[in-house]
Amino acid sequence: MADDEKSTLLTFLHAQRESVLAILGGLGEEALTTPVLPSGWTPLGMVEHLGYAERHWFQEIVTGTADPVAWPDDHQPLTTPRSPDVVFAFYREQCRRSDEIFAATPLSAVPKLRHPSPLADDIADLRGVVLHVIEETARHAGHLDVVRELIDGRTGLGPR
Repeated sequence: MADDEKSTLLTFLHAQRESVLAILGGLGEEALTTPVLPSGWTPLGMVEHLGYAERHWFQEIVTGTADPVAWPDDHQPLTTPRSPDVVFAFYREQCRRSDEIFAATPLSAVPKLRHPSPLADDIADLRGVVLHVIEETARHAGHLDVVRELIDGRTGLGPR
């Protein structure tokens, strides 16, 4: 039963990650690095943020440790000075590492660390972590979907 649940959760997580990548597919560097909304975030900055979210929840929170990133925290939230190739590689690597941790950890495993917010009270095990990452990825995929429509009118991108 737990294997079926893990498989289902992973299917939904992968679908949301694929949506993020599909929504941004084909956009050039200018479109990826230009804010579209008044809040000032960029599509590429959102992808980097999602990479950090994967790293935070699965590596830092679940396992209690994470390798340092290859760059300093040198930017405004949800923007990045890094190139699309670097950011997309970072995101994919964090997702890959998350998948490894998810595969090796029981759903009932208690995270090694707590997230420093009231959200921590709702996340008591790996199941809660993966549900939150699905939630966050889906929310930001929706943001990216709207921005893509504003950039070039394309909608309905992604597997779902």
